[in-house]
Amino acid sequence: MTDRALSVVRAGALTTVQDRGRPGHAHLGVPRSGALDAPAADLANRLVGNPPEAAVLETTLNGCALRPRSTLTVAVAGAPCPVTVDGRPAPWGAAVRVPAGALLDIGRADRGLRAYVAVAGGVAVDPVLGSRSTDLLSGLGPPPLTDGVVLPLGRAATVHARVDVVPQPAPPSELVLRVTPGPREDWFTPSALRTLTTRTYQVSLASNRIGLRTEGPSLERAVSGELPSEGMVLGAVQVPPDGRPVVFLADHPTTGGYPVIAVVDPADLPAAAQAVPGTPVRFTAVRRRR
Repeated sequence: MTDRALSVVRAGALTTVQDRGRPGHAHLGVPRSGALDAPAADLANRLVGNPPEAAVLETTLNGCALRPRSTLTVAVAGAPCPVTVDGRPAPWGAAVRVPAGALLDIGRADRGLRAYVAVAGGVAVDPVLGSRSTDLLSGLGPPPLTDGVVLPLGRAATVHARVDVVPQPAPPSELVLRVTPGPREDWFTPSALRTLTTRTYQVSLASNRIGLRTEGPSLERAVSGELPSEGMVLGAVQVPPDGRPVVFLADHPTTGGYPVIAVVDPADLPAAAQAVPGTPVRFTAVRRRR
């Protein structure tokens, strides 16, 4: 095997390969998937000189540990976390040279939830439907990392990016999600939308890449029963029978029968990727675009 490879020493709670996803396949029942915090993934790629579509590793909560087979340039962005090379501190949010055989350890997030590890050349697992992303819902793409797995890498760019370190937004202490009401707000009582947009929720422990689940006041239905399955979009705020809203994230199902009371502005979803369980959530209504 080529020496352009990474050995996984510690896979962590959940580490997956992600890129910009596989849009355009909803008619096949395949969600877009891709990095939940796309700006952080793009930044990590910039720091190591990769194009924005290069595949990175997305870690969850407690990071991962990797051992390269050749000297590599890496960068860690997203949730702030300790980074070490053979036990020595290394910078987070900056390009780092890791010698062949050294142990690169990405530690537990100090704040936020998901860190992104970019390697010069990108992670070069085989693409499926044009993407290398792991999709936890459909099972497409490479499986989540396990200890001992070896990841192939692409060829690094000959010219390094002219950026060394850049500021990054802090993970949210309060998650504010702008929502456009509809398309099924008429399935709820008039007070339900008011409850959604005036009360505070919290991020639930049951949240994952499929959806950000919330805890808080239940939204009352005006119409009983369920809809015939209809198309679902990224950011849809679906309300299951318990009345507590769920915000669909990158691995969301492409169809569903629970009504969608509102849709989150896509610009607010990267912050949702970094909201740890217990984070306060506020939904703010915005006017429909004409």
